[in-house]
Amino acid sequence: MRSVDVVVAGHVCLDLIPDLSNVAAPGGLICRPGGLIVIGPPAIAGGGAVHNVGIALHRLGVPVGLVGKVGDDLFGRELLRLLQSHDPSLASGMRRSAGEATSYSLVISPRGVDRSFLHCPGANRTFGFEDMDFDLVAGARLMHLGYPPSMDRLCREDAAELHAIYRKCRELGVTTSLDLCAVDPGSPAARLDWRRIFQRILPEVDIFQPSLDELCQMLQVSPTQEAQHLHHLAGELLAMGCAVVVIKLGESGIYVQTTSSATRLAAAGRGLQTVQPEAWLDQKLHHPCFVANFVSATGAGDCTIAGLLAAVLRGEPAAQAIRSACAVGACSVEAPDATSGVPAWEQVQARLDAGWETHPTPSPFRLRAG
Repeated sequence: MRSVDVVVAGHVCLDLIPDLSNVAAPGGLICRPGGLIVIGPPAIAGGGAVHNVGIALHRLGVPVGLVGKVGDDLFGRELLRLLQSHDPSLASGMRRSAGEATSYSLVISPRGVDRSFLHCPGANRTFGFEDMDFDLVAGARLMHLGYPPSMDRLCREDAAELHAIYRKCRELGVTTSLDLCAVDPGSPAARLDWRRIFQRILPEVDIFQPSLDELCQMLQVSPTQEAQHLHHLAGELLAMGCAVVVIKLGESGIYVQTTSSATRLAAAGRGLQTVQPEAWLDQKLHHPCFVANFVSATGAGDCTIAGLLAAVLRGEPAAQAIRSACAVGACSVEAPDATSGVPAWEQVQARLDAGWETHPTPSPFRLRAG
């Protein structure tokens, strides 16, 4: 059986990214009946957590296995081909489901504004416990799962199957990591009590990596207010049971807070066994974004996660790990798709060693630097 360091599971899709460089603002995309807007050719790339985190880790030199679900259709075949173009083995853990559509997104990114998405969940809706490759997980050091709020089956019965996946992975001794995504207000996930779900699941999650906006949406609190008191918000999540909280802040970087319990950190699985405990215990750290030749923010959060996981597996201290994470995220925005801007780990570190400049940290994120 192929041996990997990380298994990345969960949401996977095909991204269709039309060239909108001639469209200056969102208003220019409003096409009246009978109208026409001329755009450029599309980029076609893999998307979702499985592709973005997984391929970024692969490009960083981390042995990775991918576990996701696609349909037996044109988009599914293209998505598998894209994965195999990086390494033929990367598609071996993917599930193909006859009669289901492969998930895809139209990435709408006009010049000068943030991107938005038109998304079809497709086969991600039915991804569940039996779609996991636990034999692959058993030989890994870390398991990361992304975007469960967009995966209907994982959200049923107060996320019972999501909880079962994490409980099983903890039993196998791997470090567990979880990322979220925005919740469609009309979806079943929007009706869930996510605070109660977190209270049940986070004891099985070692590294929790939501964005601030996602977290505030799901906990129904104000992003503006919570941004001023990130240590309180992260402390609440740590009290629910996880060991490390990583809050992605978009253009303001990332904030990391860790458990003060040596016992909880020691129980965090094989992936965290190489770190020095004193460099991860009771940390409250913020790191701003690096200055980059910006092209697109598509997948930047996922690539930041990949950078953090790669740093953890290399045994980096928390302060150095979030620096590496932000650097990988900055590399990713220098390409139109999620991952082609991510270079080898050594190139990322060389750029850091050369004195890579960071953006000024805007208020209210003036926290202790990492």
